[in-house]
Amino acid sequence: MKKIEIIPSEIRETVVDVPGSKSYSNRALIIGSLTKGKTILKNFLFSEDTNYLIDALKKFNVEIEKKKGLVIIRSDPEKLRWPLEELYLGGSGTGIRLLTSFSALVSGKGVLSGNKRLNQRPIQELLNGLTELGVKAESLNNTNPPVRIIGDTLTGGECSLKGNISSQFFTSIMLAAPYAKEDVVINVAGELASRPYIDITIDIMKSFGVSVKNYNYEKFKIKAGQRYEPGEYVIEGDYSSASYFFGLAAINDSKITVKNLRSDSVQGDMGFVDVLEKMGCFVSKKKDKVAIKGTARLKPVKADMNTMPDAVLSLAAAAAFAKGKTIIENIGNLRIKESDRIFSVSNELKKLNIKIEEYKDKLVIYGGDPTGNAQIDTYNDHRIAMAFAIVGTKIPGIVIENPGCVSKSFPEFWEKLKETGVNIKNV
Repeated sequence: MKKIEIIPSEIRETVVDVPGSKSYSNRALIIGSLTKGKTILKNFLFSEDTNYLIDALKKFNVEIEKKKGLVIIRSDPEKLRWPLEELYLGGSGTGIRLLTSFSALVSGKGVLSGNKRLNQRPIQELLNGLTELGVKAESLNNTNPPVRIIGDTLTGGECSLKGNISSQFFTSIMLAAPYAKEDVVINVAGELASRPYIDITIDIMKSFGVSVKNYNYEKFKIKAGQRYEPGEYVIEGDYSSASYFFGLAAINDSKITVKNLRSDSVQGDMGFVDVLEKMGCFVSKKKDKVAIKGTARLKPVKADMNTMPDAVLSLAAAAAFAKGKTIIENIGNLRIKESDRIFSVSNELKKLNIKIEEYKDKLVIYGGDPTGNAQIDTYNDHRIAMAFAIVGTKIPGIVIENPGCVSKSFPEFWEKLKETGVNIKNV
């Protein structure tokens, strides 16, 4: 397995351009595939996750052409068909969840599966909701993928989903709902986690001509008969990807500007810059870019990260250098990501002589003076790799195992990191 060592370096004042949002890119693929006609997606994120979804959608009879920086989709919903073979989504949790509802609209039947980790991640709650809406679907693995779905069975009606497992279950049904035979109402059981991801879904559906009625995140209604409208759509920059460069600036007392970011974005991870500001960083927000100036003395912070779960590991990296007790709470759903991220980040920070307390849905980090010379297990989790790469720019001897796992969301990450002055060597 390939390994790299991050060499502590002087971080230059740099302007970094981050790729398109993974969340928007995946949703746009589903919408474009349900749109009759030609859809052009600009600033599209080409990554392992989106490529798996593209390959799967092509097998449903969707024509998808990849060009530099954009995707062209030509589709006719009436001609969509289940392929004969089982569809493999690798480690793409978003992909398999979005395809589960999408595939309930098309003729035929089939199976969706993934790699070992994906087949350990929950999906039964989504299947339960779809069953209430008339869909014939079942898990072949004790509530986890693989799943078998019979197509053309999304009747509509009313269903209920637990809010604390995954917002992607709601997104999956919402994206497919306009094509159900009847109106769809989704009731939220309990508190809804990761609300900004629902905002992303509603926002992109609106951009393509479909409205969702949001009853204060307690209920969502999508009227049947609405149709997505073809056209051009620009994917906005990814605040999750930007968070690593914000963290890099924070711990190195340097200034980094990230462009291609909307100031009016509904992405939850935009809130990470406000957390860094509370830690003592200087923040400048403009129309299409955000600049972070770090500080020599980061302050510990208490942060509810429920609305920005993908920035938790960036915060944990910064917290390792903030002298005192940082509390990161309301993050229980991190346990069902590409790895159990609460366990993973705890385990790896301990290698740096950082005291850390791990709870069911919370982390307490006693930061200030991490030591180096540690080999970081990434657990094949892209966000673990990127977060600890940032740590390695400040302290010596940080070796990252399986650095290629960043291709899941940010294939150009290592090259972008080098642009800031970071040195990387193979070991």
